[in-house]
Formats: sequence, structure tokens, C-alpha cells
Amino acid sequence: MPNRDAISPADRHALYDIHRYSAAIRSGDLLFVSGQVGSRQDGSPEPLFEDQVRLAFANLRAVLAAAGCSFDDVVDVTTFHTDPEAQLGTVLAVRAEEIGEPPYPNWTAIGVTWLAGFDFEIKVIARIPAMAAGRAPAQ
Repeated sequence: MPNRDAISPADRHALYDIHRYSAAIRSGDLLFVSGQVGSRQDGSPEPLFEDQVRLAFANLRAVLAAAGCSFDDVVDVTTFHTDPEAQLGTVLAVRAEEIGEPPYPNWTAIGVTWLAGFDFEIKVIARIPAMAAGRAPAQ
């Protein structure tokens, strides 16, 4: 079984310590990123929904970068929404700016009733590029 290595961005927000979880776990060449929310440094939610979504993506980008990844390496996305019908347009607009061009990763959107004071959460699985994983690129 491959080792499990915790990955944290350099500028961690307080929620990692408050709720005692890793930002991501690297296992082999896969990166499993915990749900990222629009959390300010102190752990409080960004009040405006669009800003909360943008900050969640920024927090996700920081975790990916800490592992040597980018959105291009993401293969699976799960998003959680407290009001999917009202929120989806905003989420799709921000996602289009962040994720980029096809081929797109898998994506599952789930409506929930509670996100600990937040209205949006995003978690991903990424494949770590060969050089970032400490391996030579495939020939």
C-alpha cells in the first residue's frame, strides 16, 4: 500500500486546525483534496456567495499547487451546494474561469442542507504530474 502524505498550502486557513483535517492526502500519484470552502484566514465564511465560491477555488488552487498540481491535473470534482437551483449559475461561471478548456474533469454536484456556515464546498481528486511525484516522466 502506498504511503499517505499530508499536503498543506503554505498559507493555511484556520479550519484545518479547528476541525483537525489535512488539506489533502497524496497516495502514490493521486491527490485527494479535502472539501475547500470560501474560508477567510480566521476560518469565517466570505459573506457574498460569488466571493465565497471564488475563495473556495482559490483555496483549492493553493492546495493543488502545494502538491505540484494545477486544475489541469484534476480528474474528479464534487461540489456541495446549500441552494443548488439559485447557486448553480454563479458556480458554473466561476468554474468556467477556473477549470479552463476541455477535456473537463468528472463533476458531481450535490445539494445539502448544512455546510458549517458555508454555502459552497468543492473537493477534488487529481493525478500528480510525474515530476511533482518524484518520478521521471513516461517515455
